[in-house]
Amino acid sequence: MAPSKVFFTDFRVQIDQSRLMKLTKLMNRAGADQIDFEGKFVAIKIHFGEPGNLAFLRPNYARTVVDYVKARGGKPFLTDCNTLYPGRRKNALEHMEAAWENGFTPLTVGCPIIIADGLKGTDEALVPVHNGVRVKEAKIGHAIMDADIVISLNHFKGHEMAGFGGAVKNLGMGSGSRAGKMEQHNNGKPEVRADLCRNCKLCSRQCAQGAISYDTGKAVIDHDKCVGCGRCIGGCNFDAIRTKDDSSAKDLNCKMAEYAQAVCYGRPNFHINMVMDISPNCDCHAENDAAILPDVGMFVSYDPVALDQACVDACQKQTPIRNSQLGDNMSKCDFHDHHDHFKNSTPESEWKSCLEHAELIGLGTREYELVVMK
Repeated sequence: MAPSKVFFTDFRVQIDQSRLMKLTKLMNRAGADQIDFEGKFVAIKIHFGEPGNLAFLRPNYARTVVDYVKARGGKPFLTDCNTLYPGRRKNALEHMEAAWENGFTPLTVGCPIIIADGLKGTDEALVPVHNGVRVKEAKIGHAIMDADIVISLNHFKGHEMAGFGGAVKNLGMGSGSRAGKMEQHNNGKPEVRADLCRNCKLCSRQCAQGAISYDTGKAVIDHDKCVGCGRCIGGCNFDAIRTKDDSSAKDLNCKMAEYAQAVCYGRPNFHINMVMDISPNCDCHAENDAAILPDVGMFVSYDPVALDQACVDACQKQTPIRNSQLGDNMSKCDFHDHHDHFKNSTPESEWKSCLEHAELIGLGTREYELVVMK
């Protein structure tokens, strides 16, 4: 496969220019204006940030992309899927309130906000994975698959398991329904926390296998009948049904790549990575630790794999920030240098398998030509 083009500009601006103007110019330079947006539904996949976290992308960047699409006749909407873990974004009502709290409203971003997998995270499309190895049929939020075009707008940062979060993670993990997220994180089946169960029987209404009984006065899942679809997790309003994060980092990374393939395959897609506020952990955290690396700039590409690889390479060239998780780790007397800022920040993480597998299944290529725009 020939190298893909990745377009880059830093965050420096002139007196009469803003970063938002620079982003628009960069999208044009990359050829995004050649996409036929006219009359098309355009899903702009973004992470709204868990309330309490302040590292997520400002709504201004989303508004810039929305205006770009609308100016070319498209019908954009901002979207994300509900989370698997208990938090402020586990159902559409709380998720929307969290988005509003963090500044994402139709007034500020100029378009509707749609939680792609519905009220409880169970509105999913079953999507065949082209060249899938670990996943043959991905569970993707329905609204994302209903769109004609997908644009990912990504905060590029560290991640406690995947090493970093960029385009592939936002598309793969982020577009999965609650059951899809369970499939990526978990190799097993859900279990009931009896102390939280209210015996409301809402979970059994979601189970097509008849695997849930209440003989003890609490929900019990028969794992011989359970197929691990995870719909009971979305059906429970009390966070009583959970699953362990027992996938290895490599399994998680490969599944994320296959989910991203399901989202992108067969339709126009374009990707934007903002390499700034590079926190050590995901924006799903209700806090954000200090940045581990300096801000780098904006990267865009039609190829999400080349895009993420270019961002990793740019980050590896940066000098670690001393007063950060990465800096603290590097100052320890028993520090082992992995010659990789993301692994040095979180040694148990691993990111290379994600991009290697994404390239293997044809999502993109790690080979790229970097085009720099001043």
